[in-house]
Amino acid sequence: MDLKSKIILIAGPTASGKSEFAIKVAKKINGEIINADSMQVYKQLQILTARPNKIDQKKIKHHLYGFQSVTKKFSTGAWLKLAVKKIKEIEKKNKTPILVGGTGLYFKALTDGLVKMPNIPLKIRNEIRTLQKKLGQKNFYNKLIKLDPLIKNLIDSNDSQRTIRAYEIIKYTKISMTKWFQRTKILFDQDRFIKFYIDFPRTELIERINKRVHQMFERGAIKEVKKFNRLKIKKENSANKIIGIMEITNYLHGKSSLNETKEQIVVKTRQYAKRQTTWARGQMMSWQKIEHKNQILALKKF
Repeated sequence: MDLKSKIILIAGPTASGKSEFAIKVAKKINGEIINADSMQVYKQLQILTARPNKIDQKKIKHHLYGFQSVTKKFSTGAWLKLAVKKIKEIEKKNKTPILVGGTGLYFKALTDGLVKMPNIPLKIRNEIRTLQKKLGQKNFYNKLIKLDPLIKNLIDSNDSQRTIRAYEIIKYTKISMTKWFQRTKILFDQDRFIKFYIDFPRTELIERINKRVHQMFERGAIKEVKKFNRLKIKKENSANKIIGIMEITNYLHGKSSLNETKEQIVVKTRQYAKRQTTWARGQMMSWQKIEHKNQILALKKF
């Protein structure tokens, strides 16, 4: 396979072995790895985010892992800017960039471009959220369609979050969200990407999730959360959404037993994996699916 000017993308649900596969690919093709997981950017949370350990990172050069403080906001746009910079740096060394992670929005931004939406004043956002609650989702959606008929085939009528966002944009800018999408700048030609999605049988993935959660506690997940809580992060900070933070915090406050806490984390991680799979089914149809057991065959293609 001719890898000149190619960018390798490796996605898959949590606990599917993406990082291990990326390292194998990197060794074979002289590549370097770039993180495409929104939670593995945080330096204070290595265990809960299953960030590659120091041994793995010594084997192959890794980028954009554990560099961002949980006290600061970090957006898809910020990641994209850094990722593009790293891709160019790796290519200058005549190596192949390999992006690996479970954040679908990161991959979509890289392959399709990032939609630059306007910042809506908080006052207007609050007014629109109040209106949505008052009218109910069905009536609110119908009102949106009257304001912005172009949005009808873009947003599901039951998707309250996107409906509210579309209403904010048309109300504040007088421009349809569809028009904002059309302004998106594509960063790379599509033929530069080689896309792999690691597919895992549901039962086997659940077993791997159970094992990973058990290992997290052995490695010190409770201690990690204690340190995190001392930082007193604002509730709206995205780091608070990391699975395990709330569950272990509740355990520390005596609200659940250790076994209950582990089970809660397992269940939430399964649910997260299911959402990732659903996203891939709708957004990654062009990606080459690789069953975990067939990774060796996939490696032979390089």
